[in-house]
Amino acid sequence: MTADTPASDLLYGETEDDLRAAVRALLAARSDPATVLADLESGRACDTGLWDALANGIGAAGLLVPEEFGGAGAGAREAAVVLEETGRSVARVPYLTSAVIAVTALLGCDTGREPVAALLTRLAAGTVGVLAVPLPTAPDQPFRTAPPPVRADADGVLRGTVTSVADAPSAEVLLVPADGPRGPALYAVDVPAAGLITTPLTPLDLTRPLATLTLDGVVGTPLATGERAIAAVRAALTAGAGLLASEQLGLAEWCLTTAVRHTTTRTQFGRPVGSFQALKHRMATLWLDIASARAAARHAADALATGSPDAPVAVAVAQAYCAPVAVRAAEECLQLHGGIGMTWEHPVHLFLKRAKSDESALGAPGRHRAALADLVELPAP
Repeated sequence: MTADTPASDLLYGETEDDLRAAVRALLAARSDPATVLADLESGRACDTGLWDALANGIGAAGLLVPEEFGGAGAGAREAAVVLEETGRSVARVPYLTSAVIAVTALLGCDTGREPVAALLTRLAAGTVGVLAVPLPTAPDQPFRTAPPPVRADADGVLRGTVTSVADAPSAEVLLVPADGPRGPALYAVDVPAAGLITTPLTPLDLTRPLATLTLDGVVGTPLATGERAIAAVRAALTAGAGLLASEQLGLAEWCLTTAVRHTTTRTQFGRPVGSFQALKHRMATLWLDIASARAAARHAADALATGSPDAPVAVAVAQAYCAPVAVRAAEECLQLHGGIGMTWEHPVHLFLKRAKSDESALGAPGRHRAALADLVELPAP
């Protein structure tokens, strides 16, 4: 933190508490573990009814969209609260990909242009938008370390294949980074489109579907070019990584709460297994880890919301810390449930798979630690 950077506000405000209560009530009624498991077996790409209720009933899809485009004009702190709750319930909705990453990419373009403004209005109303980048992708990866796999000609005709795109099976609009005739560019493609083939994949995390996108002569609408396109994509993935930490926080909190509940009712040798000192220590250590993860996730959300110059540092810290905590919490929850934790019928496997998928989705912890080393200037000894 620089000397003139104000301290982050890690507390939740009244508006955020009200938003949390509304989202948690909706998810408790529509996305309990039994419902999520049943929905997975239905073969649907996402829970469209739940997405409509979250996007339009609560207005969560437009939290980051300015009011002039039909959104709420809120910020990353409010979006982080929604992601905590969707992580807590492993909800099958494209909130991270559409309401955070795709919206942030559009905000990085010229919002005064009609195509960009129209897309923001559509996404605020619940249209599912997806940034066509592979999962995993680190925030600094597209354009900078490798050209995008899609090429565009002078007429905006796109050709190429993008593998493992999150929530692509449910996408209604694709934002496609491409290598254009004048360098980097970002295009919009409405789904379905002539020449576009979406091939669903079988992911580790079944609650966040993946697909390979093949574009063969697809006509795209240009949104941004050059450095603006690069900056828009990077800002979108940075915001996604920072707010993904809040999803990981909510996931870890569910795992700890569920483990504590189980160990207080499961008895062995005439006493609850949670009363054994070894298990107490494991859960106490996990509680401390999650408390620290909450501070890191809230700091990242606040830095993104305020446009702090330290936002890249806060995001790197949040992902480097929160990702392994979420995995550890899910592993502990599974082990503390004993044999029933290993079954399909118990939902803990959903949380472990989501945690493992999230761990590398937008940059593995090691990559963020390396980025942090580059970002932080240590004082000379």
